[in-house]
Amino acid sequence: MGTFLSVVVAILAAYFIWRVGLSMLRALATPLPEPPPAGELRKVKIGYRCPICGTEVRMTVATDQEPEPPRHCQGEMDLVAPIE
Repeated sequence: MGTFLSVVVAILAAYFIWRVGLSMLRALATPLPEPPPAGELRKVKIGYRCPICGTEVRMTVATDQEPEPPRHCQGEMDLVAPIE
């Protein structure tokens, strides 16, 4: 009875590993979606800081993937770092 149970467990484990591997390969083969048309809003996560007064801004939506920095205190804000 012990050998039979071991064989059944091994077959189930092999099937599970095969299914997981197949789904991972399928996910890698899926192409990336097309970018939205120009002018539509895109999700971004970028932080900016004003070099004069120290005000910080977090940009979450923009019309471009790499938008121009906002202006504050009559000058462009410095890029802090893309927020992950």
